[in-house]
Amino acid sequence: MSIVIYHNPDCGTSRNTLAMIRQSGEEPEIIEYLKTPPTRERLVALMAAMTIGPRDLLRERGTPYAELGLGEERWTDDDLIDLMLAHPILINRPIVVTPRGARLCRPSETVLDILPNPDIGPFVKEDGEIVPPRPAAPHVA
Repeated sequence: MSIVIYHNPDCGTSRNTLAMIRQSGEEPEIIEYLKTPPTRERLVALMAAMTIGPRDLLRERGTPYAELGLGEERWTDDDLIDLMLAHPILINRPIVVTPRGARLCRPSETVLDILPNPDIGPFVKEDGEIVPPRPAAPHVA
């Protein structure tokens, strides 16, 4: 089973998502995207897999979003992709890719929708929030 997480270890949501993946019994490939940013082709493919556009993937808080004026409509999709590649902190996280799909996992429990085994039992996030258990997805032959 191949699972990939585009991860920022300084982000609580990303850490919670990684913990949920591990609690499901999987050990993902971890890509610290601030150290190893995706290529343009990979970033475009990730957005296509998540069926979102560049504006939907932009992170505002703790980034140069406001300083660059990225809320303005003048930026094209290509411009926004260029800026995310130049400033990877602008890429929202965590992004998780599994055989069941790709998601921007905000909130972290969104990852359960694409895990092969979403039945991770009780889970408590770092902030103390309890994630209710989910039943395993039905097996389709």
